[in-house]
Formats: sequence, C-alpha cells, structure tokens
Amino acid sequence: MSERLRLMAVHAHPDDESSKGAATMVRYVHEGAEVLVVTLTGGEAGSILNPAMDRPEIRENIGEVRRKEMAAAREILGVHQEFSGFIDSGLPEGDPLPPLPEGCFALQPLEVAAEPLVRSVRTFRPHVILTYDEQGGYPHPDHIMTHKVSVEAFDAAGDPERYPGTGDPWQPLKLYYHVSFPRERFERIAALLKERGLENPFAEWMDRMKDRDFPQWEITTRIRCDEHFETRDRALIAHATQIDPNGFWFAVPMDIQREAWPYEDYHLARSLVDTDLPEDDLFAGVSESVRT
Repeated sequence: MSERLRLMAVHAHPDDESSKGAATMVRYVHEGAEVLVVTLTGGEAGSILNPAMDRPEIRENIGEVRRKEMAAAREILGVHQEFSGFIDSGLPEGDPLPPLPEGCFALQPLEVAAEPLVRSVRTFRPHVILTYDEQGGYPHPDHIMTHKVSVEAFDAAGDPERYPGTGDPWQPLKLYYHVSFPRERFERIAALLKERGLENPFAEWMDRMKDRDFPQWEITTRIRCDEHFETRDRALIAHATQIDPNGFWFAVPMDIQREAWPYEDYHLARSLVDTDLPEDDLFAGVSESVRT
C-alpha cells in the first residue's frame, strides 16, 4: 500500500506561491497528495502594485493585509501553508544600491535562516521540494536566500547531527527549481495571438526580458495542469495588493494559454531516486519507492 505523497513548495513572499507552480499544486491536491507552502517572509516590504489598493489604510497595515491575502489564496488552492517568520528584505533600487534593512531575511546567517525550514521539513516530511534557482528566478535578495535555505534544508534535514532540536531526521527525495518564464512559452503564445489577429500583451515585456541575464535552465519536467489555470488566476487575484486583475498577465484568452503551453515547467536539481528524463510527474521515481 502506497504512502500518501507529500509536496513542499518554498517561497519568499505571499503571492509567490500563486505566480509560480500554483496550477501544479492544485493538480496534486486533486490527485490526493498533501501540499504545504512555506512562506519565508511576511511580504511587509512589498510595493502595492494594484492601483485600486494603494490607499493609506492598506499601506499602514500592509503586513496584516498580506497575511489575509495569503489565507484567501491558500483556501483557493487547497493547500496547507505556514509562515517562517522572517522580515521581508525589500527590493533595493538605485545606483549604488542602498543597504538592506537591518534584521531582514536576506541578511540572516544561513544557519539561522534555514533552521525554521529544516524544522518544517522534519515535521511535514515531504518527498519533493520546489524552490528557486541560484538567482532566485530573478535577483531579489529574498528569492536568492530562499534558494540557499532550500538547498541547505534538503541537504541537512536527513542528517541527525545537524540542526538538533528541530525534530526527527527526514530526507526529501527530489529538489526542483521553477522554470517560470521559458522563452518558448511566450513565443508560442505570441504566434497563436498573431494567427488570430490579436494583440500580444507580452510584447513589451518580452522585449525587456531578452536582454536580462537570467539562467536558462533545462526543462526536465513538464507538468500538465491547464485544467487548473483558472484556479491559479483566482489565487493570484486574491493577492490584491500585488496583482492588478486588469493587468497584462490576464489579457491572453484562456483557450490560447491552454493550447500554447498547458504546462508548468521545472528543472530537476537533485534526485535520490531513479527517474527517466524528461518527466511528466514530480513524483516520478518516488511513487515506486514510497511504501508504508
């Protein structure tokens, strides 16, 4: 008899879980897996990106507001979720860049930043962990630190000598990086929009992105989850301070999104089980080895 499969997604801020891998998580919840989102910071330093929410009472209580948004999103996604309790570092801007605020997540020593996640891994006992690549998907200090603590927790949680007092050892079996914006996806969407005589809302964004020095990770794993795209979007919109429901992310008709790219994409960074690439299941190789 198979043990219930468990998936952990590690994110820097509220809303990251809905913009990266959300439809994948909904798919696995529907298939009977347990899914836990670990949100490492409270998102207190996030800018208000939805003009309708840019009001004094929102700005003054942004931390509380973002927690409420996270609660709404996790209900929509059907996942469990917990905060690790670190303070959002913000995204520094300017030349030269200003220093990060004292005590923020990105300035924590690695052992301090990773300890709550090690505890979460040992408590939840995930078979698979999702996180960001070395550049954080994009170079936000909290995303980069999220990568570091995720790798640290993957390596350390199974070692009884490390992080004493955080629970019984547990070794996850696979670690994946999100590949959130593969160029082929947006090229395919652009081609379908052109065929139908529709404007491409991503054109300006794609033009800006082509000069960015982002890592081009090999997509080892494609998860078909297009039937859950609407749920993904509802969870995103629940983060009302961060997401403008009239923004360009929602401007492509859903049927074109499904036809162009019905997947969410991942790079298999670590595996302690045998699996054949490419994969179409995050639990490939895990399901066969997990037994009660």
